[in-house]
Amino acid sequence: MKEDLLYVIPANSKKEDILKALKDHPEIKFVSLVGVDLAGNDTDEKIPVRIFLKDIDEFYAGTAVQTDGSSVVLPGIATLNNAKVDMPVDPSVNWYVDYNFDSFDSETEKPIGTLRIPSFLIHEGKHVDSRAILTDTLDYVKKSLLDIFKKQGTVSGLESVKGEDVTDISFTSATELEFWVKTPSEEAGIEEMSASQVLQEQYWERLHGAVRTAMEECLVTLDKYGLKVEMGHKEVGGIKSAINKQGDVTHVCEQLEIDWRFADAVQSSDNEIFVRSIVREVFRANGLEVSFQAKPMIGVAGNGEHTHIGMACTTKDGKMHNLFAADNPKKDFMNSIGYGAIMGLLKNYEVINPFVSATNDSLNRLKPGFEAPICVVTSLGHNPEVPSRNRTILAGLIRDLDNPFATRFELRACNPYSNTYLVLAAAYSAALDGIKAAASHTTDENLAELSKKAGEKGFYLEQDREYRSEKNVFEDYTDDERNRLFGAPPATVWENMQGFKDFPEKRAVITAGGALTERLIASFEEGALLRWKTELISRIIPNNREIVRAAKPIESEYVTDQDSYNWNKINNLRSYLAKDSIDEKSLFTLLTNALNEGDYATASGLQVEMYDKVEELKALYDTYAKNMI
Repeated sequence: MKEDLLYVIPANSKKEDILKALKDHPEIKFVSLVGVDLAGNDTDEKIPVRIFLKDIDEFYAGTAVQTDGSSVVLPGIATLNNAKVDMPVDPSVNWYVDYNFDSFDSETEKPIGTLRIPSFLIHEGKHVDSRAILTDTLDYVKKSLLDIFKKQGTVSGLESVKGEDVTDISFTSATELEFWVKTPSEEAGIEEMSASQVLQEQYWERLHGAVRTAMEECLVTLDKYGLKVEMGHKEVGGIKSAINKQGDVTHVCEQLEIDWRFADAVQSSDNEIFVRSIVREVFRANGLEVSFQAKPMIGVAGNGEHTHIGMACTTKDGKMHNLFAADNPKKDFMNSIGYGAIMGLLKNYEVINPFVSATNDSLNRLKPGFEAPICVVTSLGHNPEVPSRNRTILAGLIRDLDNPFATRFELRACNPYSNTYLVLAAAYSAALDGIKAAASHTTDENLAELSKKAGEKGFYLEQDREYRSEKNVFEDYTDDERNRLFGAPPATVWENMQGFKDFPEKRAVITAGGALTERLIASFEEGALLRWKTELISRIIPNNREIVRAAKPIESEYVTDQDSYNWNKINNLRSYLAKDSIDEKSLFTLLTNALNEGDYATASGLQVEMYDKVEELKALYDTYAKNMI
């Protein structure tokens, strides 16, 4: 039956072919226009397919469907008194059919399908959505690169490509989706999972039971959509499940990863949203919950979504050339365009990072520890003849000496809820900035620039920073050394958003193309800070208050002086966190007041202190409890 279903309408299909396909598949009952707002949320509605068949031209023109400001995150743009947002469809990418295998059409006996159509959001005649920002940014970067080739002629390390022969530029990307799965309503111990993680008992382990079934169903299903899945496997986090008396697998808590083939940057971003939906539904059908949170459990591995960034050009003879790979890969790590791209990404990262990590959850993952990047630094390998991957850096060079098309950069800080459209738009804009500076220099000069030490003057990168390390960033540097050489990472959402304000010259880099405007950045920042504030007041502080309440004295017939000492420390810390008096307010109250008063600088510092104090409380109480018998 599944073989008779329509899974995808290919990009740039003719209208008459689309109409025929829908008429041939009456099980497809609805269409849904998928616009992506500035927070990365995708719209979803059920429009009867008969309306689409009748008014297809209006759907293309954007006049058939509108939404309003209450449906999408566009603060300061789609306001209550000016809320109308048009949604024209995007025919240049694949349209996927989402099937509901819990509901079947009585006539065809097939699952009811919804055609999900990627769309743009237009307010007052201007694009205001994430998809359009990426689409328009890539058009600008393409035009700029063609101008560079025309003016430069040849680029060091890529002499095989003559500028006059370049006819087109393409941008490729891929993401690696990590996620946790668990049995509903069952919890595993953090300490047990942390030990399993350190011992690496789960990584690449064989899948079992419902997890295996769900993973295999996901891989088969995604291939039906033409996504060309490359791998599904267990990640580092998790514990071994148990089997109850009935033979059912219980206490499932595992971390998994799925990878699929790269695509055009816009298509790749669309694919990611659809893959998350498929993964969630397939695992749910197998009795398992899925979490794409960056750090669903403090103390164990978080979910990353490493984002791969590539560029290629097409020449008059129809051949495609990787724009990062060197003609002689045993002599040069990259050509000068590749060097420029990574230097631009690193130099301007302070205005890319807000799009990468816009939530409390995302920053919980980016702390010193298990392969979570915290420093703005790259790694190339110890020499060009031996490609290597340093998993402790922010953005690494991936190479294959036998396959120049594999050369790309891997941005390791993203998570499954990063807005990939905006991340890529900012990243490619920043890359262009570096390419403009590096294109006229030799590969040796660019390598020296990227590898310079702090204090050395260069032609592009900042003098007081370093940008390359082949060392283990976590173990081979002290905290002070890391912060001095690579910059101190933001600890809160507010600190991260300050990058837009503190680095106006870098902000100008990502707005240069005109797609990511000052107004859109302001709207993104306003939405991110509102979510930050709301989550702290309504979720994080109440959750931490419950942790404080749960830290109660333990009755025992035998209490030592050590027990009394430990409890006094715990109780003092509990009071500092959560107990108000007339003269003194608790940390929770001070933080709440600062947020409500809009004193975000103070709130940011108090949030950091709250996290540290709560972790201290948990550690103290764990020590106290273990000594009670």
